[in-house]
Amino acid sequence: MLATTKSAEAYTGFTFRDDDVILLGRESAGVPDHVHAAADARVTIPMRPGLRSINVAVAGAMILGEALRQTGGFSAGDA
Repeated sequence: MLATTKSAEAYTGFTFRDDDVILLGRESAGVPDHVHAAADARVTIPMRPGLRSINVAVAGAMILGEALRQTGGFSAGDA
């Protein structure tokens, strides 16, 4: 699964699986076209119009948190 600005699907609407790999590109350039084309799925983080970007580490944490939530990666004892 590729995080990209070139997707219409919000990461919160994507159904994550236990075996998914989350791929993020460079903040300045994303990933090369051949990597983009090879991705099985592409998601984006919705943003208000006029906002430029979210730091790649923050974006990765947001998406990973949602993936862990959906797949039961957080146990009841985790705080």
